[in-house]
Amino acid sequence: MSQLPLSVLDLAPVLPGQTPSEAFENSKHLIQHTDRLDYHRYWVAEHHNMESIASSATSVLIGYLAGHSEKIRVGSGGIMLPNHAPLIIAEQFGTLESMYPGRIDLGLGRAPGTDPMTVQALRRDTRNAVNQFPENVNELQQLLGDADMPVKAHPGHNTNVPIYLLGSSTYGAQLAAAMGLPYAFASHFAPKELHNALKIYHDRFQPSAYLDEPYAMVTVNATVAETNEEAERLASTSKLKFLSIIRGNRGVDTAPVDNVEDYMSRLKKSK
Repeated sequence: MSQLPLSVLDLAPVLPGQTPSEAFENSKHLIQHTDRLDYHRYWVAEHHNMESIASSATSVLIGYLAGHSEKIRVGSGGIMLPNHAPLIIAEQFGTLESMYPGRIDLGLGRAPGTDPMTVQALRRDTRNAVNQFPENVNELQQLLGDADMPVKAHPGHNTNVPIYLLGSSTYGAQLAAAMGLPYAFASHFAPKELHNALKIYHDRFQPSAYLDEPYAMVTVNATVAETNEEAERLASTSKLKFLSIIRGNRGVDTAPVDNVEDYMSRLKKSK
């Protein structure tokens, strides 16, 4: 039985007491470590207006990480396409592919990756961009391919950077299946939808010029430590972060706590 390929999804977290510079240094060490361990991919996620996440300039960070690693594939998990013109993304990832041939992936999502006020600051008509997501994905495919278009991406044209569709609902599964593209499901956001989304993707998949058969990936939260007890303690930071996001707090991550259930109960009672 072949070994399941393992990959990393990184948000460049800014840990308590640290700066974005230190977050980037941590990410550099992590990609170098996983590169030596033969991990398959290292993806960076686009988020905005979050003090605890330093991966907002996603393409820039991908270039930094690719330049500090050797063979691991590096890409986006994902670029939130409604925030950007397809031509800009084609040029950015065409540049990355030209710098690091055969190592760049382009994962795409249709959520803005931020709050409504920040969406306005991004200066995009996000509502229409979300509705036009399939058309924008198709345009991006043409810009990265060899289509004879009046406007071409340079670099980008004919680089054929592989595109992956991301999702945390069945919409992404249906679209990836219809377009014959690889699919990555964010089960760390929506674990209850995982099996349903994968079934839809596999059942409805249509072969395309990009992919002959279904290719799916799943993201999960994992905390590693010497003991189960220490792993549970370290995992408290992620749990408290999700609770903070729900409560509208976008500050720096909290340090681990010993009894996260008690801490979350106190937060709930204070509402």
